[in-house]
Amino acid sequence: MEFGASPRVLNPSQRSLFQQISSYGKSIDLLSSYSRHHPSKVSFHVSATNSRRDCICKAVVKDKSVKSEKGKTMLGEYSHDFELTNLTALSPLDGRYWGKVKDLAPYMSEYGLIRFRVLVEIKWLLKLSQIPEVTEVPQFSKEAQLYLQGLVDGFSMSDALEVKNIEKVTNHDVKAVEYFLKQKCQSHPEIAKVLEFFHFACTSEDINNLAHALMLKEAMNAVMFPAMDELIKAICNMAKDNAHIAMLSRTHGQPASPTTLGKEMAIFAVRLSRERRDISQIEIMGKFAGAVGNYNAHLIAYPDINWPQIAEEFVKSLGLSFNPYVTQIETHDYMAKLFHGIIQFNNILIDFDRDTWSYISVGYFKQTTKAGEIGSSTMPHKVNPIDFENSEGNLGKANGGLSHLSMKLPISRWQRDLTDSTVLRNMGEGLGHSLLAYKSSLQGIAKLQVNEACLSEDLNQSWEVLAEPIQTVMRRYGVPEPYEKLKELTRGRAVTKESIREFIEGLELPKESKTNLLNLTPHTYVGAAIELARTVDKAVNLINGIIG
Repeated sequence: MEFGASPRVLNPSQRSLFQQISSYGKSIDLLSSYSRHHPSKVSFHVSATNSRRDCICKAVVKDKSVKSEKGKTMLGEYSHDFELTNLTALSPLDGRYWGKVKDLAPYMSEYGLIRFRVLVEIKWLLKLSQIPEVTEVPQFSKEAQLYLQGLVDGFSMSDALEVKNIEKVTNHDVKAVEYFLKQKCQSHPEIAKVLEFFHFACTSEDINNLAHALMLKEAMNAVMFPAMDELIKAICNMAKDNAHIAMLSRTHGQPASPTTLGKEMAIFAVRLSRERRDISQIEIMGKFAGAVGNYNAHLIAYPDINWPQIAEEFVKSLGLSFNPYVTQIETHDYMAKLFHGIIQFNNILIDFDRDTWSYISVGYFKQTTKAGEIGSSTMPHKVNPIDFENSEGNLGKANGGLSHLSMKLPISRWQRDLTDSTVLRNMGEGLGHSLLAYKSSLQGIAKLQVNEACLSEDLNQSWEVLAEPIQTVMRRYGVPEPYEKLKELTRGRAVTKESIREFIEGLELPKESKTNLLNLTPHTYVGAAIELARTVDKAVNLINGIIG
């Protein structure tokens, strides 16, 4: 029996499979059935744990009929118990890269979702106690308010596991939170009187949409924006530090008018800053209008209360914008806009990664080495641009997931279907791969050393780029056919300092203009690039509304 295994991975003669299962369902039923028919070949158990996963399912399928060449039992009593570690995680974010993305876990994990659900449920009960018409929920004492707030502030991993244990019975994650809170509050004499007002008039999506909104808001403010800002600052520093270093431009991969290395970095800093600003201005929205968005249950229970106003006050009290026109779910349009914004930020960073990779490739940048590190398993000399490659790969992975979220989430059949529920659980993946990419780019930037000699040599070999300024000055002073004459001199031909000077000497130009052209070199023909690079901070500040 091969339980969930690929024959291309496991040899058909192997008969053991070990799988961790976070919920029981059909997998346990299948294994149980096989166990009843083959009791000597299967053993399994499920146990609770206080680790960051709520349960561990260990399954062992044994077949002692397979013998080794020596006639001994190949598998014997040997078994693999696959618990969740950095070696067994299905996603590299939870395994290999956990140390770089774990800052997102308090917000974007299952724990984070449960914690924010608890917050919303408690805040709603407190809001009900402030509505005079809801006489059944009187104003809570200061002590009771502190007790309820303590459930939010002190929400622990053990609390989250307790909710998950309740969910095993209810098979409903939001109802499990309601029952958890009732259990926590039944011993408090004041709150115990109003336990049935937890989740009052709410549909699950009233709680979920606000929890998801808070997850995104907190994750962006606490983790993603600081990482974006650090990246933009690092690229700004690259721009200023290298503002004066002339560099041969390349358009269509061919030599073009010179620029400076710093100015090319400044472009990325400004582009990323604009996207970061646009993302920060997206309204994170929420709804709280009941089962289909009409406050049906609210108005039946308390017809004299202005429930749309109460809902707006409540949503805004959480630091969110209010969406009054909804079905059972918040429409997720803001999420699509948010994820599209992150995709565009990531696209710009891919452009930066590829350009920097190319500059390393042609020798404009060297990379500092670290003792003990290996670039290639067979070529000892290699120092590969792995950080920028890692960043580019993870940005692509992030954009794939975020693109699906952006396209899928605004679409829901009639007043809602459940397709958004499972998709929303993957928000952390898109942010996680983005965060990992930002950190990889930063790591790569820290290793860069400018190779000025290589940059200078490229310019020395590219005197043809002065054709542009020469023909432009010729146009000013009415020299006939300036473009055509320079085309004949330079296109497809080897151009040297001497041939350029000889051409300039033969022009009928004012003395001052001719002298300026004779003094011009590929190193000095950089226009305003130096100043553009040096003032990049001012440009970024203006984008962010900082003047002065």
